[in-house]
Amino acid sequence: MLFLKTDEVLIPQPLVNGKKGEFIRITDLTKPNSLPMDPTFPYNQNLQLFLLGRKLLLDEIPFPLEEIHNHYLHGYVNYLQGVTFDGKKLSCGRCGNKDAAFFSSFHCARCKEKCWYCRRCIMMGRVSQCTPLIIWTGPDPEFSYQKSLKWHGTLSPSQREASLKIKEAIRERKELLVWAVCGAGKTEMLFEGIEEAMRSGKRTAIATPRIDVVLELTPRIQQVFPDIPVTSLYGGSEDRHRYSPLVIATTHQLLRFHEAFDCLIIDEVDAFPYSADEMLQTAAEKARKKNGSLIFLTATPKEAWQAECYRGKRNCVILPARFHRYPLPIPSFVWCGNWREKVKKGQIPPKILRWVKRRLEIGKQALIFFPHIKLMKQALPYFQEMDGRIEAVHSEDLDRKEKVQAMRAGDIPILLTTTILERGVTFPNIDVAVVGAEDDTFTESALVQIAGRVGRSPQFPTGDITFFHHGTTRAMIRARNQLLRMNRQARMKGLIDD
Repeated sequence: MLFLKTDEVLIPQPLVNGKKGEFIRITDLTKPNSLPMDPTFPYNQNLQLFLLGRKLLLDEIPFPLEEIHNHYLHGYVNYLQGVTFDGKKLSCGRCGNKDAAFFSSFHCARCKEKCWYCRRCIMMGRVSQCTPLIIWTGPDPEFSYQKSLKWHGTLSPSQREASLKIKEAIRERKELLVWAVCGAGKTEMLFEGIEEAMRSGKRTAIATPRIDVVLELTPRIQQVFPDIPVTSLYGGSEDRHRYSPLVIATTHQLLRFHEAFDCLIIDEVDAFPYSADEMLQTAAEKARKKNGSLIFLTATPKEAWQAECYRGKRNCVILPARFHRYPLPIPSFVWCGNWREKVKKGQIPPKILRWVKRRLEIGKQALIFFPHIKLMKQALPYFQEMDGRIEAVHSEDLDRKEKVQAMRAGDIPILLTTTILERGVTFPNIDVAVVGAEDDTFTESALVQIAGRVGRSPQFPTGDITFFHHGTTRAMIRARNQLLRMNRQARMKGLIDD
């Protein structure tokens, strides 16, 4: 594969002399803007707030090109090359991609040459070799919010320990892993840390892989920090042009930021797609300032991180108990034969049927997880023969939100689902079953999260979790052992009441 070597971007000529269809070339973009910052320049504060901590295309900036370039000439804005070539590899200046498979070329009408662009982040607008990325290099706005937290709840002893660790990480600009079981109350542990950041003028972001979590978390944070502007960022968000000291965003939105945050909190760091996407992990690293703190929240850290925590090689705090002091539910393993073949033949394994009938008899709501949409759809009619109110939901379901709400309202007795509901939703009094727990879809992390749907409410702290399977897997065993280990640690610390 041949690459065109270039070290310049093209800026529309009307910035300089108004001649349409021409461009000026900004070269040597691998170096910082050599133009000194003019302290007497009356910079546009609206442009400052829009660009601050971001890395954007010209098309994304609703300010005149002449004004942007004038700020560049006075040292307040810089142009970065969208795609660079070092003689061996191409590199995307926005998402950090260096994989040749994710680059393509086209004959560019701007530079009149063969121009390479990044396909990996194309959904956010095309970045090419002659495309400028715009960043703010002027001063940051200063802010300080004293006593901003308006929350009257109390933390459990283990929550208090985690809260103090989070405050320390933010104050000392350190990295921290918070390993807290499902239902431990991770959001409440963040409150005092966020207050510390706002008091000391540290811009903070909470990033999570899923839009649902952003939509649920934003009103909760805004409620306890009523005096702080909060920006909620996701695909189609109306807040995308707003600056605020506190940002709640999907991890994809971090691609637009550049050394923006003094404190970056990544919730559900083990969740898809963040856990499997190097681009999103790179975006998170680039979104925080070089000396910024980084806090990971998860109930299911990857295996290597678990080992580092127990060996003392990673700064972490472990919360092995839920806030209501009841033990975590432990899954039962139930062999159900070749369930796939039975479903294809229009049958449901008898053990699964008995489990479902029992829930219908006692009026207990339940979630039943399937590894694949197609198999779940095939099975749904046979469940509906037992009760016509039984429904199924998945990521491609246009009525997904309505069905989840109906489940919350008690109108659906049993809901079949894929892993789309493994986290981020809470039903107060449910049992849970996994059909085909041996499938590769159900990783250790997924199974722990699924088990964590049971017994979350202090009014209903117990419930049944059953793994129906056609063979036991390492992931199933590790998931159960992780839950048993957490209960054992919680008992040793006196954090649960049996």
